[in-house]
Amino acid sequence: MTSNYYISDKFINSKISYGFFTRKGGFSFNNFSSLNCSYNNGDQFIAVKKNIEQAQKKLKLEKKKLKLIKQIHSSKVMMINNKNFLENTKADGMITQNKDISLAVLTADCCPIFLFDDDASFISCLHAGWKGCILNIIKSALTVIKKIQPVTRKINAIIGPCINKKNFEVDKDLKKQFLEIDPIYNKYFINKNDNKSLFDMRKLINFQLLSNKITKIENIEIDTYSNEELFYSHRRSTHQDNLPTGRMINIIGFNG
Repeated sequence: MTSNYYISDKFINSKISYGFFTRKGGFSFNNFSSLNCSYNNGDQFIAVKKNIEQAQKKLKLEKKKLKLIKQIHSSKVMMINNKNFLENTKADGMITQNKDISLAVLTADCCPIFLFDDDASFISCLHAGWKGCILNIIKSALTVIKKIQPVTRKINAIIGPCINKKNFEVDKDLKKQFLEIDPIYNKYFINKNDNKSLFDMRKLINFQLLSNKITKIENIEIDTYSNEELFYSHRRSTHQDNLPTGRMINIIGFNG
């Protein structure tokens, strides 16, 4: 961890700056303490604004335009440019080649994913929960990205902090939905009893990346649910009857 955000020591590109932020080091209070970056959960607007600006500054991206989207738990991925930057974008993934634009998604158990290539010809930021996995947002993003960068060995993927399988209990109906798409997904569920399984979302995302010939993958394997001091967790707050909770911000942008 660097300051209050995580990066990968394995994938460092001087042309790109990124960070998977924790909940530490912000201006919000109570349930939102302290680096809540969501405007939509009841936190004070000015505190959220200051939190986002501080995160940008940490990455030295404060002079870039930051694009946030209305996340809808989908496989929709948008190419972002100056023409649509100000639109109210409903999606769960973004790609840009515009050096003046940074991208961000918010998480509180779901998985943030950064994609970029060695040449820094594009950056991408994805938000994936179980719905994003079942709809294969990875495939949707890479369908577009491979038109920009057809050499898949140049594409890097970094999967940030998310809920660990030991805390991701799902019912048999959800597991059935995955198996109807592909029986191979069975390996990412560990049965607890006849009605409940534990879902290994991180490993399934890795599998989906590998299935699209992305082999340069790094995982920041930290559980958002069990690390209460570091991360917001929607599931943990639900179990504790302590909603609403905040959202971590995950930002990627071009340097210079």
